[in-house]
Amino acid sequence: MPALNIEYTEPELAAIREAAAADGKSVKAYVHDLSVREQQRRTFVSHAVAFWNAHVEEFDAAFPEDAPDTGRRDATRRGVARSDSAAA
Repeated sequence: MPALNIEYTEPELAAIREAAAADGKSVKAYVHDLSVREQQRRTFVSHAVAFWNAHVEEFDAAFPEDAPDTGRRDATRRGVARSDSAAA
């Protein structure tokens, strides 16, 4: 099975050991699970953004009082969040 050899500073490794122990896991299992979970999170966010971009006009049509006046689709594609002041 493929493996990685990752270097940490002593303080970094101490923190990882502490976190692994708090989770009741070995360092190897903790780092493995953390990296896999991060990849799953990135995949989820990517799909969520794609869904939003594909359906933003439907949401705006269904809830016109909550739709911004202009530019939401362009801002969403650039990753710009609407501020609370823009919603008011």
